Amino acid sequence: MAAVLTLLIIVHLSKVTGHEVDNPSKFPLVVSTWPFLEAVRAGWTAINGGLSSVDAVVEGCSACELLRCDGTVGPGGSPDENSESTIDALIMNGATMEVGAVAAMRYVKDGIKAARLVMLYTEHTMLAGDQASAFAISMGLPGPSNLSSTESMEKWTKWRENQCQPNFRKNVLPTNSCGPYHLKRDSNVGDQCLVDGFCENIRMKSSHVDFHNHDTISMAIFDKSGRIAVGTSTNGASFKIPGRVGDGPIAGSSAYADDEVGACGATGDGDIMMRFLPCYQVVESMRLGMAPRRAAKDAISRIAKKYPTFVGAVFAVDKNGTHAGACYGWTFQYSVRSPSMDDVEVFTVYP
Repeated sequence: MAAVLTLLIIVHLSKVTGHEVDNPSKFPLVVSTWPFLEAVRAGWTAINGGLSSVDAVVEGCSACELLRCDGTVGPGGSPDENSESTIDALIMNGATMEVGAVAAMRYVKDGIKAARLVMLYTEHTMLAGDQASAFAISMGLPGPSNLSSTESMEKWTKWRENQCQPNFRKNVLPTNSCGPYHLKRDSNVGDQCLVDGFCENIRMKSSHVDFHNHDTISMAIFDKSGRIAVGTSTNGASFKIPGRVGDGPIAGSSAYADDEVGACGATGDGDIMMRFLPCYQVVESMRLGMAPRRAAKDAISRIAKKYPTFVGAVFAVDKNGTHAGACYGWTFQYSVRSPSMDDVEVFTVYP
């Protein structure tokens, strides 16, 4: 009995530090940020049942949206300053390099399905805001719907009672209330940055970002022939300024795939990560011969060098199914399902 219990623990939770795992029974393969087990199972069922990698990613991310994974995916989470929840999502076909994305989408809960509609039925890469919502509804998705929930409204109310702290404003007054905000008339913000080389507000940027208020599902799926698709979905950062778009719908930041090389998924402080396109960096590093572990660590270290309080992580998977992860500022977990596994395995990566 003890041996059986030990085996079950190993199947469901693998602890690694700067690891790299070679997958002997390669494909199909599903990899996702965080222990979103039901989402990975949904993606696995879809790809193992014969769906394309693109359609399987939609199934996996849709499951997370429906379950409102950690309150940071799908409707009903991460209220902005005005209490509203909005959706960012992306899907990318690693064979054709086609991308569909929606950003700051209101009133429509199905982010990943809306992103697929953009990819399949337009020549565009991204639609945003109310126009993204109108397009998604016109193409048959349910809406308009109120994306707020009892939980998100309670979270927003407590934030307001705390004088709207923390928030994403900087170099404005007042600093300890809910506004209205105005510029600091006596501050030479740009000049001070140039003189100091590194502004205090940049150093402190990620101080209120954590797993439960700032997160993304980023999923990569390889079909039986090794064709890759990646997708992301998130309701963004809690208490963001209305109109904010994070890295979720940005190809190369939250996710990237190329059948000839492999795939990457990312999570963390999207406002910072999108400045570095870490997943594009990971895939291009693997193209140049870096192993997934080294490529992941290199991409994260580039960000941390400039932003020492940054919080984020990536997973990397090469075209052979070898996967690895790297993180900074928190402990990261990602989930994997392959033919050699009886169920989803969760891998833990330490800073």
